[in-house]
Amino acid sequence: MAPDDSKAPVRPSIRPMELDDLPQVLEIERRSFPTPWSEKAFRGELTVNAYAYYIVAETDGRVVGYAGMWVIMDEAHVTNIAVHPDYRRSGVGRRLLEALIERAADRGCDRMTLEVRKSNHAAQQLYLSFDFVPRGIRRGYYTDTNEDAIVMWKYRLQRWRRERGGRDRRDAVPGP
Repeated sequence: MAPDDSKAPVRPSIRPMELDDLPQVLEIERRSFPTPWSEKAFRGELTVNAYAYYIVAETDGRVVGYAGMWVIMDEAHVTNIAVHPDYRRSGVGRRLLEALIERAADRGCDRMTLEVRKSNHAAQQLYLSFDFVPRGIRRGYYTDTNEDAIVMWKYRLQRWRRERGGRDRRDAVPGP
């Protein structure tokens, strides 16, 4: 059952996205974006793109959000974050972003970037709360509406993890 209008906090489990999740992911995608990604696009990210990492937020057996990023060298690029409308403002987006940052740090990244619609103030506030900083504008980036994107960066992912009680990947003892 979805939370009511009070938007009680939800603590979903976070796990890697699987092909079987795509029907629910596509439903969230359609309800979240004017120009949704296709099933083929998600399949390619999950099965072909070696740089891609996608996760879902699940509660009571239902996918209520998802997020993805590309990890290239020491940099992560968030490709998308979306939450089912019934679960927005309940902490699901925060959990997804936190999980992406943790995974990027696990993979040795020390910075992360994303684009956000200039009109998406709720997402901007979420990113600012994680110390993302605006660093530029991509004019007309969203071709469906010709809307500008704000380019945001988060630096020092390894430090962020240490401050939260995690270990710096660069301090880890190499495995066999």
